[in-house]
Amino acid sequence: MSRPQITLAILGMPGVQLLDACGPLDVFAEANRQAGYEAYRLLLVACEPGPLVSSSGTRLIPDAWIGDEIAPIDTLLVAGTPQAANQYLRTGVLDWLRQRASRSRRFGSVCTGAFALAAAGLLDGRRVTTHWAVAEPLSERYPQVTVEPDAIQVHDGNLRTAAGVTAGLDLALALVQEDLGDEIAKDVAGHLVMYFKRTGGQMQFSRQGSTSPTGRSALQALQRYVAANPALDHGIANLAERMGVSPRHFARIFQSDVGMTPAAWVEQTRVNTARELLETGNGAPKQVAALCGFANADTLRRAFLRHVGVTPAEYRKRYAQLH
Repeated sequence: MSRPQITLAILGMPGVQLLDACGPLDVFAEANRQAGYEAYRLLLVACEPGPLVSSSGTRLIPDAWIGDEIAPIDTLLVAGTPQAANQYLRTGVLDWLRQRASRSRRFGSVCTGAFALAAAGLLDGRRVTTHWAVAEPLSERYPQVTVEPDAIQVHDGNLRTAAGVTAGLDLALALVQEDLGDEIAKDVAGHLVMYFKRTGGQMQFSRQGSTSPTGRSALQALQRYVAANPALDHGIANLAERMGVSPRHFARIFQSDVGMTPAAWVEQTRVNTARELLETGNGAPKQVAALCGFANADTLRRAFLRHVGVTPAEYRKRYAQLH
């Protein structure tokens, strides 16, 4: 008896990020090897005839382009590009996406590929994720889409979306698990030396809070002072006194210029300092907390979970594995 084959297509737009397309393809190819038969028929589809030029300049030879006659697609994924937030797709590409997605059992995106699906109206009223750096622009441009900026991947009905770049491997592995079961998915993860289930969200990889001082010059000087001395008492009264204004006026101008309350900014700055210490040092949690201005290790842990999505111990373990 012949076993069912899943036709899985990845649409690559001009400037596609190689790993967004090739990473998932490698996961599915490994699933074929582990399954012992061609469970997936894999297709790389381009938006126009000819080689597909990636963001690195490497040229890929697609299996088809959207103008070809392509067999029914079971699963359609759109790979991202570094320029996706500012890339406007022609009507023919959007029409093709709408038609193919509506006929597929499931569809989705890797990284910034979510912008293409959103432009085609395929994400309206749905929950999605994308790379943390473009989550806000995606949400602002398409307010009818619910963007979950910390998620590694989001499943919403027949829609599957993954965060930045390597998260495409996580998404592909989740699809293998859906289709072929836990054991084959675990074997795939083992052979590709990747986590079967990754802990935490993508905020642990984000440097979004590590921004340069903003606002008027006096506020920028104050922000540099706080960043250089995170362990000091940086309550509103002390910060306002340092600027020579009333606490109420200080809170108002800080919120207006920086876009968050002084307390939230100070906590974010302390967490960023803690991240650096955890990445490069071996101090105990109590020592890290004291150096960053947190009352104790438990206060550091709670703040770290809010901003990063994992505990300080988990964060340090991830960086220790890189050395």
